[in-house]
Amino acid sequence: MEILLKGILDKLLKGKEPTPQPAVKPISQADVEALVEAKIREHAATLEYTKKDSPDQNQPADPDDYTLTPKQIEYALSLIDKIKYEFELAIDPSALTIKDLNRLIAYNRYKNKGTLVNLVKKGVLKKK
Repeated sequence: MEILLKGILDKLLKGKEPTPQPAVKPISQADVEALVEAKIREHAATLEYTKKDSPDQNQPADPDDYTLTPKQIEYALSLIDKIKYEFELAIDPSALTIKDLNRLIAYNRYKNKGTLVNLVKKGVLKKK
């Protein structure tokens, strides 16, 4: 038993010998500065390219102000038709936005008159 323990301890101690590491050649200060300058120029060029071609410039400020597709317009008109006894559409149906449609859907689901009041304030609907 003693020989077995001695063999295990020898293997553990010999296994911890440091492995030789490959020699790292030094990098001069000029090389480091050149690499940093190249990366900074590359990053600046990427930023300039992104600023020129950013699609955000063509988008409206409010992401909910997108116009509706014909099918969405048809759905919005059907929702407005359900409240035709109290309200009527005050603008052209093609001028409706996603935000307006979402408010109409909210009224249809929760029957909250506040959503219709908001549409009246915005000028989308008018009271009869």
